[in-house]
Amino acid sequence: MIINTLFNLKDKVAIVTGGADGIGKATALLLAEAGADVVIADLNLDKAQRVVEEIERIGPKALAVECNILNDQSLVDLVDLTIKKFGTVNILINNAGGGGGGRENPFQITLEDIKRDYELNVFSAWRLSQLCVPYMKKSGYGSIVITSSMSSKNTSPNMSGYAGSKASVNHMVANLAFDFGPEVRINAVGPGATRTAALASVLTPEIEAKMLEHTPIKRLGTAEDIAGAMLYLASPISAWVSGQTIFVNGGGVQTLD
Repeated sequence: MIINTLFNLKDKVAIVTGGADGIGKATALLLAEAGADVVIADLNLDKAQRVVEEIERIGPKALAVECNILNDQSLVDLVDLTIKKFGTVNILINNAGGGGGGRENPFQITLEDIKRDYELNVFSAWRLSQLCVPYMKKSGYGSIVITSSMSSKNTSPNMSGYAGSKASVNHMVANLAFDFGPEVRINAVGPGATRTAALASVLTPEIEAKMLEHTPIKRLGTAEDIAGAMLYLASPISAWVSGQTIFVNGGGVQTLD
């Protein structure tokens, strides 16, 4: 086998949600480097369009779509626009998500706050996968990757909704692998502490030092570190990998507490 063939995504079409920044942007650019045409789905259309321009400088075609993953019609429109532009979809990076991790004191939040965690991290990914899989099966090639989190297996205070929703992602992926195979694979990537805007809002030198005490590779992650795992799971090299969650965490555990 030739290494270039194993990572070759030429003639493949990818959708990346939350693709205008952070892990999503890094993943979109790496998929483009491998030859894929990429749809950047994001709440911020202007930023998404700037990523499209970067991709087009690399060579593949790209499309920016304004998308709110909490709105079902927005998900339907995203897939419809992708098919109209490119004719199919082969790769889905369900990266957009969020929640109240670290702020979820169970005596200070509501059930609606917890529901939102699941809507962001579980229901939207399930629905968008459902919409894309028929096209993937028809094309004969499909790979879905969902962004999970180390919180899906860590235990910390004030994290029950967010961490519970990410744990649900892992088990959902393991079960959907049976529903979507053999043409379509589905996996998850669980980032450890990664230098994104979200982490920067809470990171202090003291917290970083404590995180690195339990991290064999003595640095925090970068968006590109996570994108590498996304590329692996999207590419032919992982053709016999499905239903798995791969944790990318420097070999350790990083928590805010």
